[in-house]
Amino acid sequence: MVQKILKKVYDNYSNKIVKYEDGSFRLNSKYKLGKIKIENNSAIFEELFSTKRVQKIYIDFDKLNGAYTDDIVVVQVLFNPKGKIKAKVIYIVEKAKRQVLCFVKDKELYSIKDGISIDCDIVNNQDGDVVIFDDDKIISKLGNINNPAIDKAISLYLYDEFYRLDGFESFDIPTPSIKDRVDLTHLDFCTIDPALAKDHDDALYFDISSNTLYVAIADVSAYVLEGSSLDLEALKRSFSIYFPTEVLPMLPFELSSDICSLVPNKQRLAYVFELKLEKQTVKSAKLYEAIIKSKHKYSYEEIDNILEQNEQENYFVKFYNTMKKFRKKRLQNGYDFRSDELLLCLDETSTLQTVITKHSSSSHSLVEECMLLANQEAAKRLQNIGIFRVHTEPSLQKLKQLIDDVNLLGLKVKLQDDIHKTIQQIQQKAKDKGLEEEVDTLIIQSQQQATYSSTRNIHFGLGFDNYSHFTSPIRRYSDLVLHRILKTGKIPKDIDNICEILSQKERSIASLVWDFEDRKFSRYCKEHIYEKFQAKIIDTQNHIAKTTTPIIGAKVDMLNYSGEKLFTTVDLTIKDVDIIFKMIKVKII
Repeated sequence: MVQKILKKVYDNYSNKIVKYEDGSFRLNSKYKLGKIKIENNSAIFEELFSTKRVQKIYIDFDKLNGAYTDDIVVVQVLFNPKGKIKAKVIYIVEKAKRQVLCFVKDKELYSIKDGISIDCDIVNNQDGDVVIFDDDKIISKLGNINNPAIDKAISLYLYDEFYRLDGFESFDIPTPSIKDRVDLTHLDFCTIDPALAKDHDDALYFDISSNTLYVAIADVSAYVLEGSSLDLEALKRSFSIYFPTEVLPMLPFELSSDICSLVPNKQRLAYVFELKLEKQTVKSAKLYEAIIKSKHKYSYEEIDNILEQNEQENYFVKFYNTMKKFRKKRLQNGYDFRSDELLLCLDETSTLQTVITKHSSSSHSLVEECMLLANQEAAKRLQNIGIFRVHTEPSLQKLKQLIDDVNLLGLKVKLQDDIHKTIQQIQQKAKDKGLEEEVDTLIIQSQQQATYSSTRNIHFGLGFDNYSHFTSPIRRYSDLVLHRILKTGKIPKDIDNICEILSQKERSIASLVWDFEDRKFSRYCKEHIYEKFQAKIIDTQNHIAKTTTPIIGAKVDMLNYSGEKLFTTVDLTIKDVDIIFKMIKVKII
């Protein structure tokens, strides 16, 4: 193959780059043959057919000469006195077959992902048009960047989820047998979810007299059969995607919002943990397939109102007080981090109007502790191979960096005998100085990424030796896999691959949602050029701040940062905004 490619260069470009000697083609030593990879805003040349381990070769975007990801190219190695090898593209031997999301500016075409110029004749397109480029031409137009409704399509395309806009292909819904299922329709199960939720994965019932907790989870595996076309589609999606005003589900709405959803007053198939509680421990646990009928649909706000009244004989108050004891015990080994959530409020044109901060409340804590118990008990039923949710402890290097960072805030912290004591000390001193939210942010940044694994390992953040995801099979494929394993005792042959797919997809979807939100923030700031904002500095190395008023959460780039301390509050004005690349440039005033 290499001779064929070199002959193509020899015939079509230059015999100075390729020599023909002794019956074979040979590349001049000043040049290299390989592929282009665009990643993390860098262009990297990967040499083909080399048997030696070579140093990465970087190419400046203005030296790509029209090349893009996966193109086979000839590059000329450039002298670099700083030691990093660089090169420029001399000849594109073969263009890769690909589609690239682009935008039009000044009659030129640029990739939205990385801003690289794309060689294409612009015909009948206006500035700001967002288009799909393929095979040297524009094949379709998605819209114009000036229309905020296009943001969802851009984010989905950039993160390879654009296919979700087509919905689901037709599928058959099996009729599962209800023989041998335990009838729990007489129990007063209820769901507790956000007010506008339509997919109800879980329902709860707490028998106060026997101190028994029932955690009922939608029995998705009864309807999504392993290996079916719908199962393969669910694995491809892996998770539901939640936007501010809509959800793109992992499963068709017929299942996610109806047949599988534990809606009130309808019989539903459920996979149920019956947990006998005693002295902050699970004394015994039963797991079985059941039929339930949820009696009530509560919002978090409704339960919070009940708990705030604190009537000691109230059912939910007693339920909450029991789970509060479990939380107290859990935090002896685990951690309690502030977990405020920003909710972007969009109008009918998909324009950002305001941002609401949603705080974790007592009702969230009640539901969370129940789910944690079920997830933990599910993991205990697995052998050493299965599907686990793993979160390893931070590295010593990360921990030392964390201590350095918080000491710059005046906390005066030292490394303790173990990590848990160190983090507890940091949190206590942060509380004394009123810096809980800021310091929790730094602690979270020091943590390892939680992943899915086929082998048992700890969940450091929760303080658990055994943990998995059992409670959300409507919106997470991992939970569906776990249900099947627990029912059959069989481990999928490709379990390692499944765990890798889920871990990668989880990170990708999180980045997709952040991309969407950041573009909404950029649009908002574009409409408020030169206006006064207030922000908190969150990254001194990269000069990044996050706005606090009049809008919460927009990340901005400070042009005149001059050494202000981390988490300092500053006044600023918006100087320039690029919606395509989500860049908001500001000046401190």
